[in-house]
Amino acid sequence: MKKTKSLKVVFLGGVGEIGKNMTAFEYGDDIIIVDAGLAFPTADMPGVDLVIPDVTYLRQNKDKIKGLILTHGHEDHIGAVPYILSEFKIPVYGTRLTLGMAEHKLLERKIDGAELVAISNKSVVKLGKFVCEFVHVSHSVAGSVAVSITTPIGVVFVTGDFKVDFTPLGGEIMDLNRIAEIGKKGVLLLLSESTNVEREGYTMSESVVAASLDRIFMEAKDKRIILATFASNVDRLQQIIDIAMRYKRKVAISGRSMLNNIEIAKKVGVINYNEKIMVDIDNINGIPDKNLLILSTGTQGEPMSALTRMSTGGFNKVKIGKNDTIIISGSPIPGNEKDVYSVINNLYRLGATVIYDKIAAIHVSGHACREELKLIHTLLKPRFFIPVHGEYRHLKQHADLAHTLGMHYDSIVIPDIGDVVAITGKKILKAGSVKSGGVLVDGLGVGDVGNVVLKDRIELAEEGILLIVIGLDRSDGTISHEPEIISRGFIYTGDKTSSELMAELRSVVHGAIKNVDFKNYSLNQIKVSIVKAVRGYLGHKIKRRPMVLPIIYED
Repeated sequence: MKKTKSLKVVFLGGVGEIGKNMTAFEYGDDIIIVDAGLAFPTADMPGVDLVIPDVTYLRQNKDKIKGLILTHGHEDHIGAVPYILSEFKIPVYGTRLTLGMAEHKLLERKIDGAELVAISNKSVVKLGKFVCEFVHVSHSVAGSVAVSITTPIGVVFVTGDFKVDFTPLGGEIMDLNRIAEIGKKGVLLLLSESTNVEREGYTMSESVVAASLDRIFMEAKDKRIILATFASNVDRLQQIIDIAMRYKRKVAISGRSMLNNIEIAKKVGVINYNEKIMVDIDNINGIPDKNLLILSTGTQGEPMSALTRMSTGGFNKVKIGKNDTIIISGSPIPGNEKDVYSVINNLYRLGATVIYDKIAAIHVSGHACREELKLIHTLLKPRFFIPVHGEYRHLKQHADLAHTLGMHYDSIVIPDIGDVVAITGKKILKAGSVKSGGVLVDGLGVGDVGNVVLKDRIELAEEGILLIVIGLDRSDGTISHEPEIISRGFIYTGDKTSSELMAELRSVVHGAIKNVDFKNYSLNQIKVSIVKAVRGYLGHKIKRRPMVLPIIYED
């Protein structure tokens, strides 16, 4: 009897978390990858720059990979592209803007020779046994697409990030007609984003933001306007530039990512403006406040962003004052609230008028709410469903939503990172797991920072460090150089109390090595004795346990 082949869906990121989206589809000897995103480090990852998916499974199946598909240009979908292409010489498919953003990242990491293939709405590409059709969707970045993947056992539809916006800024409405046509022909499996599944109703249109911004510009009159928004939201950047032109304001750009994205978007024809409206941020002093708009990064309170530095007086090109109206066109990502409101508080202290999402409709989400998700399910009528792009609570609620629309729970799988889901024409089930997780990027190092290093960094940050420098004479088993103790981040050593503690610690070090057989003990054994004694003493004496690092030299 012939064995039935199954389609495998391998989740390398983007499920049970927000960020580092990456999914592999495998049938026989062919694999295609959809998205290659990154996540930003959490508080328990000090010093880490980025987190990218673990691609061990792809490395093990390198010869099967036919291509990488990018649904849109946000960091959580394209941020890992340079790291993937440094290993895998595979073609990359995306819209012109998405590829432009990805190409910029490749240039930054000096990766040459990438095969970047531009697609558009209804483009069709054959990759091994997979036939991929791209369908335009609305999102908070132009050039976003869903992917309809025809496999030997049926059609898989991947929504990517989307919302149903009937009045989008770019004028291109999500191609619901084509989605309905695909649904009529039959869909085996739907993978749909779940970010806003907790929100009832519909996501507001970007046109609402345009109306709010126009009113704010009109009311600002003689004031200087500083507007912070997401650098990747090029449709919103276009509307802001258009409004600035209408109110006869020059536009200065502050923030490297903002400048890069505007240049990329203009190059591919997504943003259009007269160059005469632009002014260099270094040349704004001679422009009257009423004729100036400063476009800035910093909606999330990022420490090095332009807006954050302005709020602390650390940005020498722009000094905030009472004649500034500052618009923050973005809402805090969960976990960033404290940083964002700290920036807002500081701007108020400097005398500025601050307008943000709590007091005006100046930002809308790019993700579908419940009614929009219902619409996609209803149009596609999939046999099986896997919720993606969300934390576990989002995935569970999306599964429940599908159930309310008539889908049986046996036809739904909620995946974890590393899960392999197997689908035949008749059933869907988890079929094992692969090595997965996050690979930490620190500077130019990829994967060389692991749990041990992170543990050390956290300990250093929380408890500080004591360096104990001591000289030993092995010939006669004596101390040739009295212990010198250096404190960093542990205790201030300039007062009487700390001087007494340091003296006591020297005695503890003497005691730790008093009975050591110097001729037969290794240096490492001596160090262990010192660390154990010092940490034990400090834990008992002051309830603190700094990292203790002995440095021993022999005379």
